[in-house]
This record gives sequence, structure tokens and C-alpha cells, in this order.
Amino acid sequence: MRKKTALLFMVTILLFITACGNSGSGGSNASGGTDGKTLRIAWWGSDTRHEYTQKIIDMYKEQNPGVNIDIEYASFDDYWKKLAPQAAANQLPDIMQMDVSYISQYAKNGQLEDLTPYLGSKIKVDDVTENVLKTGMIGGVQYGMPTGVNVLGFQYDPAILKKAGINEIPDNWTWDQYKEIALKAKDKGIYFDSSMAADIFFNYFLRTKGQSLYNAEGTALGYEDDALFTEFFGMLAELIKEGAVPSQEKLNQTKGILEESDIVKGTGIGIWQWSNQFVALQRVVNRPMELAPMVGPDMEKGIYMQPSMYWAVAKSSQSKDEAAKFIDFWINNQDANKLIKGERGVPISAAVKKAVAPELSETEKQVFDFVAKMEPISSPMSPPPPVGSAEIIAALTDYVEQINFGQATAAEVAPKFRADANAILSNNQP
Repeated sequence: MRKKTALLFMVTILLFITACGNSGSGGSNASGGTDGKTLRIAWWGSDTRHEYTQKIIDMYKEQNPGVNIDIEYASFDDYWKKLAPQAAANQLPDIMQMDVSYISQYAKNGQLEDLTPYLGSKIKVDDVTENVLKTGMIGGVQYGMPTGVNVLGFQYDPAILKKAGINEIPDNWTWDQYKEIALKAKDKGIYFDSSMAADIFFNYFLRTKGQSLYNAEGTALGYEDDALFTEFFGMLAELIKEGAVPSQEKLNQTKGILEESDIVKGTGIGIWQWSNQFVALQRVVNRPMELAPMVGPDMEKGIYMQPSMYWAVAKSSQSKDEAAKFIDFWINNQDANKLIKGERGVPISAAVKKAVAPELSETEKQVFDFVAKMEPISSPMSPPPPVGSAEIIAALTDYVEQINFGQATAAEVAPKFRADANAILSNNQP
């Protein structure tokens, strides 16, 4: 017991030192004034993200003399490893970047501030659509403010599409048309796509049917008919079996390696993914690319604006008003957003989108235009994934691989996945 007490004391001291000291390359940088306002802000991302975020912080400090800002940043995985002990010690940063897969956990643990009282006063949101704003709500409480939004779609090379004997992607295309086109490309020796991420696109498919992957309470799956699971994953497995999509073995080998993908090599037509990934894909492919909407019917019911990430404020923060003021600056300051250029998703403010447009590259304009086209017809986002969702996604991925390898049918796997997923969600209830 004495050893445990000593260890806890040391962890607390280390966390205190981290909280008060310089936590990133930009450090703690006072800019005049002695009123004691200090913010800690934390995020994950690349060096490019770090550089422009520091510039925006410097802009904010210039306009708000007397505010000190300490920064903390890391890679995605390291970020959450650092945040967890800070949360346990009630030492979270005042402002922190939140991911859609983690925000429910921190909100339900009582570690995030309700931003509702700040909306319209400290945080201007009068030109943000209701569907976008609601993406930061959990149980009707505004725990996160989206930094920007993305939308699902098909990103493809029109030249390779024509090489496969297909002139264009049909307007309002259906799943049957998708299968027909994919098989036509296969006859020309060209892969149509690299399949679909199981959890993201199954949820999309369910939404077109008026269902969702999880129920609103996060206590069970959001659909009751296992025939939906069988239909969706059976279709994807059949395309792999027919050779219209690479084998599961090949998909495993190239997973996460963009340079090894068929579209980069010129042997595949496109990729299903989020709009914010288009710029990086275009850069590597280095050929003209286009974006097409998702498959229907009822695409409008399935499609939604998803935050690339959120800004959230710690419940324990002693500077909540200043934190809200900084978030407002991030969302609404046009000069700041000319530095961001949609790197954290297409801006949520209509005025900012208009101001940033002339600063964009042609590829970035394609993304902004695509999101602008999808936003008016999108439906509200499903609630953020519940606590335990990471374990469920891992289980789903394993089951889908079994189907794609031919080790089991989708009909055989569907009830097993349901039992596993509901058990995981039940075990994570308070």
C-alpha cells in the first residue's frame, strides 16, 4: 500500500510539472500583461499542423495582451496516452482537440464542459448550420465544437474510369449500378476500388435504411435485422470473389500504405474515403482526380457532415471564458483560417468559407465545392460512437476478414457480431 501511495504521489507531481511547464516546441510564451490569464491547449497532428497552429496562437495573443498560452502536442497515439493520466489526475488542458471516437468517453466521465451557454455569446455560430453544430452534441449537450467537417464519397481517376470502358459515374447511382460498373472494370483488368472500411460504410448503409450502427443511448447495436449485415458484407465479399476488388490478402498488405494502392499504381479507379483525405491522395497520385457522391438509393438519408475533430473545454478549467473566446477566434477569424485552409476540415462558418476560397489550391477548391454540394442535402450525424466502440470495430474487422477470406458467410457471422458487440456495450455501461 505504501508503494502504491508513493507511486501515485510521484505521478501527481509529474503531472503538475507538465501542467505548469513548457509542453511543446512553442512553449509557454507570455505576451505582456499581468492579469494571470493562462490557457493550456493540446492537439495531435503533423509538423505542418503544429506550425500553423502556433502561428494562430501567436495571432490570438497579439490581439489579446496578457493571455499566456502553453501548448502540448503529439502524434495521434501518443496524444491519447498523455491525455488519459491527465484526465485521471484532473489536470486536463483548458482546450483540447477531441476525436469523434473519444469524445463520448470524456463527456460521460464528466471531464468536458457544456459549451451551450457560450454559443451566441462567446462563440459566434449564427452562420453555422444546425446539422453541423449538432455533431458536437452528446445526449443533447454541446461538448464539442467542430473544427471543420468532412463528408464521405468516392475519389477517383476519370482517365482510368474511361480506360475501364465507363464514361462517367452515374448521378444518384445505386448499389446495383455500383456492382455492375465494378464488374465491367474487372473485365478490363482494372480494380474499381479497394473495398470499404467496415464500420464507417456499414453505418452509412444502415443510415440509408433508417438505422445506424449504434442506438442513440450507446447501449446496443442500432439495427435489429441481421439481414442488413448479410446484404452489405455479402455484397462486398462477392465483389472480392469476382475479382472486381483486390483479395483480402492484398488489402491487408497495402493497408495504410497509400503509395502501394492500386489507384496510385494506375491499376485501380478510386477509393472510398473522407473528403479531407482527397488532397493527400491527389498529391501522391499526381493525376487529375474527381469526387463522386455516395451510393443510394436514399443517399441523402445516409450522408452526413462529420467533424474532422472537435475543440473541447475541460470541466476542470479555471479559464473557461477565455477558452471559449479562443475557440470563437479559431472558428470565425478569417485571417486565422487562411492559414488553416481546411486542414482540420472544411470551415463550419459560411463567412469564413467564402473568405478562404480565393486562397485555395485547385485541389482544395474541389474539396470545398464537394462538401458545399453535400451539406444542404445531408442528414444529422448519428451520435458519436459509444464507449467500447474501438473494441467493437476491431471485432467487426476480424469478422469481415473471415467473410472475405471465405472462412464464413456473412449470414453466419451476423449473429456472432451482434452478440459480441452488445456484450461489449453492456460491459461499458456505468
